[in-house]
Amino acid sequence: MADHDIEISVVIPAYNEEKALGFVLDGILRAMQPLGRPYEILVVDDGSTDGTCAVCARYPEVRLIRHPQNLGTGAARTTGVREARGHIIVMIDADGTYPTEAIPQMLEAIATCDMVIGARDREMGTWRLLRSFAKEFIRLLASYLFRVRIPDLNSGLRVMKRDKVLEFTHILPETHSWVSTITMAFLGSGYRVRWVPISYHKRIGKSSFHPIRDTYNYITLVVRAVMYFNPLRVFLPLSLLLLGVGFGKAIYDIFAYHFHFAPSTVMVVLTGIQIGAMGLLADLIVKKTSIKR
Repeated sequence: MADHDIEISVVIPAYNEEKALGFVLDGILRAMQPLGRPYEILVVDDGSTDGTCAVCARYPEVRLIRHPQNLGTGAARTTGVREARGHIIVMIDADGTYPTEAIPQMLEAIATCDMVIGARDREMGTWRLLRSFAKEFIRLLASYLFRVRIPDLNSGLRVMKRDKVLEFTHILPETHSWVSTITMAFLGSGYRVRWVPISYHKRIGKSSFHPIRDTYNYITLVVRAVMYFNPLRVFLPLSLLLLGVGFGKAIYDIFAYHFHFAPSTVMVVLTGIQIGAMGLLADLIVKKTSIKR
């Protein structure tokens, strides 16, 4: 099959997933073959030290790309998108947690939007309580910042239009935060995003999730993404809060100290003005950059 004939690229980032990869590949073949649409399966091995590549060798349908060393799951995802031949990307993790049978429904939904995300019904990963709390907090924060209800911010099962993803490769991280970043990039750019409910299963094998490092990365990426796409959602509320406190304190000073303003009052008001000005400047830069893109 010629490269230009491929419509769909199924991208699977994998790092030491020999126990689960065969199960995932079998599921993908069962889901894709009845559709009658030209597709490829692309496994990006992120420097595995186990038999992940040997599993791929058993499947003639699989195209394998290898990183010489472990660069991070985000780096593997970006490599997969860049190397994909189809204009539609199906991305799924190699750990057996996501239902491959949901792929046909998601491929139908992509016809009316730019990204379809599988919204999981529960959290089943390692460090379950910590991950659930951190992800829920980040999801709610992102929902507020982008003014849209986000059922699942960082699901590993999604269908995307490749040309849209390529617009953001320069800001996509090399870590687990990749999926969250691309979700916010699409939302921040006004692209159409849909969520489809899916089941979620216990992973096969060992997770590479680091509870402290990756939770910190999740939080910083939300703030970074908002600064990149809509900085006023951060700066304006903080500026108004400080100005409100400052002017309230100024009114108190007028009656309590006969128009003598305490240094703290002046500092709070000036800080509020400064933060507001920074927000307006950041927003102007974002808008100017968006016009250039």
